[in-house]
Amino acid sequence: MYDLICVGNIAIDLYYKGESLTNKDGRFQLAIGGKYHSDYFYEGIGGGGYNVAVGVAKHGLKTAIFSRIGNNNFKETILNKLKQKNVSSEFCQFEENYNIISSILLTETGERTIISYDTPGHMVKKFFLHDDLKKAKNVYVSSLTNVSLEDKIKIITYLKGDQTLTFVNLSIVDCKREPEVLYKIFDSLDVLIINAHEYCEMIKKPYEEIDFKNLELTLPYLKNRILIITDAEKGSFGYFKNEKYFQEAVKPKKIVDTTGGGDAYTAGFIAQYLKSKDIKSSMKLGAKYAAEKLSRIGAN
Repeated sequence: MYDLICVGNIAIDLYYKGESLTNKDGRFQLAIGGKYHSDYFYEGIGGGGYNVAVGVAKHGLKTAIFSRIGNNNFKETILNKLKQKNVSSEFCQFEENYNIISSILLTETGERTIISYDTPGHMVKKFFLHDDLKKAKNVYVSSLTNVSLEDKIKIITYLKGDQTLTFVNLSIVDCKREPEVLYKIFDSLDVLIINAHEYCEMIKKPYEEIDFKNLELTLPYLKNRILIITDAEKGSFGYFKNEKYFQEAVKPKKIVDTTGGGDAYTAGFIAQYLKSKDIKSSMKLGAKYAAEKLSRIGAN
């Protein structure tokens, strides 16, 4: 039995960095019709499901991933890497003509712009063939932008047993929905991990108006769930019933690549929480592992 099964994507990440990739005012400046030379290239594997699965496995827990993998030239690379990272591919499904690829443009300070492609479709149709998934001790469902909220609720409900802890990350698309629509997914999760801007979309208020250290939750269902809000260098905030928690961001000596920083925090939090059931120490490990990730290239 696995300590955690992660439901989410596995992507091929292609990194480019170079002086010709000019940027100004927070935007890359590339001309239509232009051709640019990259001084540095790196090929890695990422995706929300993969990043968290790898991170949790690094912290000594038995981990598997449920994801789609294309029958293409990247298949063996992905499977070999999962094996190296001690993440089981037992529940992966293989599909013809499927690709998920991200091209990532990096600045010298580690900030990035991501251009991604995910072959349309979702995993729910084949999902219910995997009865052994119900044996998971705990489940993480990543943002899965291309999967509908209704299908996410089906996935979580299908997996959740009496003792199973369910960790969920919602996409910005989901967070923009009306709160009444989100109550069903709140009811099916134990821990919700989102970033500050996603939370602001959820409650329909500008980021500048929110004091996260003194936040009063206005969504009723969240009061009985653990809510973790990450806010990059400003740290992270936790809420459970009447308790509030704050964790300072851990600063790496040098930021090399910000890709996957949120996933690393999530992995560290989940790994520690499954061991200790302590929110404060879990937030601390999340921040520490996120800093470790920021100091190296790659999403995990």
